[in-house]
Amino acid sequence: MTHTLTTKIVYADCFSGISGDMLLGALLHCGIDQHLLRSELDKLGLDDFEFLVEEKTVQSISSCKVTIYSKRRQELRTLPALMEILNKSGLDDAITTRSAAVFTALAEAEAKVHGIAVEKVHFHEVGALDTIVDVVGTIIALHQMGVQKLISSPLPMGRGFVECAHGTLPLPAPAVCELIRNIPVYGVEIKKELVTPTGAALICTLADEFGPMVPMTVSATGYGAGTHSLANDQPNLLRLITGYAEHVDESQLIDVIETNLDDWSPEFFPFLCDRLFAGGALDVSLTSILMKKGRPGFSLQVICSPVHAFDIKNIILTETSGIGLRFRKEARQTLAREKVVVATPWGEIKAKKVQTPSGPVVYPEYEECKTVAARHHIPLQEVYNEVRCRQKRSE
Repeated sequence: MTHTLTTKIVYADCFSGISGDMLLGALLHCGIDQHLLRSELDKLGLDDFEFLVEEKTVQSISSCKVTIYSKRRQELRTLPALMEILNKSGLDDAITTRSAAVFTALAEAEAKVHGIAVEKVHFHEVGALDTIVDVVGTIIALHQMGVQKLISSPLPMGRGFVECAHGTLPLPAPAVCELIRNIPVYGVEIKKELVTPTGAALICTLADEFGPMVPMTVSATGYGAGTHSLANDQPNLLRLITGYAEHVDESQLIDVIETNLDDWSPEFFPFLCDRLFAGGALDVSLTSILMKKGRPGFSLQVICSPVHAFDIKNIILTETSGIGLRFRKEARQTLAREKVVVATPWGEIKAKKVQTPSGPVVYPEYEECKTVAARHHIPLQEVYNEVRCRQKRSE
């Protein structure tokens, strides 16, 4: 029997940036029950507040606008005070843990910008009621939706200045610049705050990866409306596209790192491979090439997830004679697979079961099959065939 493994995915298309209310609005527009959401938010025990959800049309696109306000002035809460609110709330542990991570990231960014201790941060971006509701509400909504993976597009960075409780700040806001480290962004000629600190903290903490939309079967699309009117009639919206994709464990956005070597001995290649794989490489290849002045050389290529790229580059520059590297990001598609153990006349043998478009295929592990073939003096192909036949009969 073929088992199709699927993952519930949300893709955040941040073509006009992201804020906490835009993200929460887009989730509600995707079909989240606002009454169920409000009942969960009430567990925070906050003072009475209005949670207004209204339909808004932006450039002929229907969207959802969320507004949160209270009839009385709110206290400026510190990060420890927020942690206490979460701990006493009775919300699901997964919700409080992720909410705490977002608040902590936001507080650490603001603390670094203003040169104060994290626990002393007690200003608008952390303590305000709307920020608390936007953050916790977003995570409740993602939990209710059963999202298993959140992917975001690169973030657009506006120009100009913004007025806030700290005075006039340049855009992107200093806290945003701290939060967006190691994620893809690009500058735009729009003099508005497109990415707010709350929006940056949410997407940078919750997103599993950044890049183009992955292959998926779309189930719903939602739009969350922002507050600003943008130049050139650009719709100030955040689009969420939800759907299902084939489950894979590997990152579908990878770094490809390459260098050419003309004065390096290939006998060092096995040791280099060991170091690269230990450092997080997904694949390593070495190709013979003809270089300048007719010199024989090699082209080294390493594929890795973005999180391991820095370490991989250092390993290459340390273990080879390369003095420069080329690198780029690429999207990839991989087949779902799982590890299986197959019982054979010679004992259990490990294998990979790969879900191909035409059905599952079993690939025995070479090293284990080689050991069995050598120990029992039988052809290696016989071991392979036995593993595949027995796995097929067990399905």
